[in-house]
Amino acid sequence: MAKSEFKFSFSFRVRYAETDAQGIVFFAHYLTYFDTAINEYLRDLPYNYIEHVKQTGTDFHVVKVTVEFFAPSHFDDEIEVYVRTGRIGRTSLTFFIEIFPKNGETTLVKGEVVWVNTDQKTYKSVPLPEALVVKLGNKEGEGI
Repeated sequence: MAKSEFKFSFSFRVRYAETDAQGIVFFAHYLTYFDTAINEYLRDLPYNYIEHVKQTGTDFHVVKVTVEFFAPSHFDDEIEVYVRTGRIGRTSLTFFIEIFPKNGETTLVKGEVVWVNTDQKTYKSVPLPEALVVKLGNKEGEGI
């Protein structure tokens, strides 16, 4: 996707501890970048994730993550993680994520994260909160 297809991004600077012996970001750290950016995306809606858990007794479980690597990031690189809601299901959300160099247009990493809203006593999926669905629709527009 082009950057223009996203309405939210969150910036990071790659820390030395996130790099491996090859001098590039160790692959597992991209999941931390994804997770942090998704939480900042929700904060930007605004949607209080912690209150969601407290008030509903439900929480989101990650059920699927895909990551595609196109080019490496190195220590001290500035990167931007772009997030959008790609799909809204009855009980699930799919986030599309792409990472670009700051002020660059070349996709470094692309991913998808699927969350399922789950009752924390039964661990069964439950419908998404309507307030969240409305906020996501307002943010992303039709087509999700």
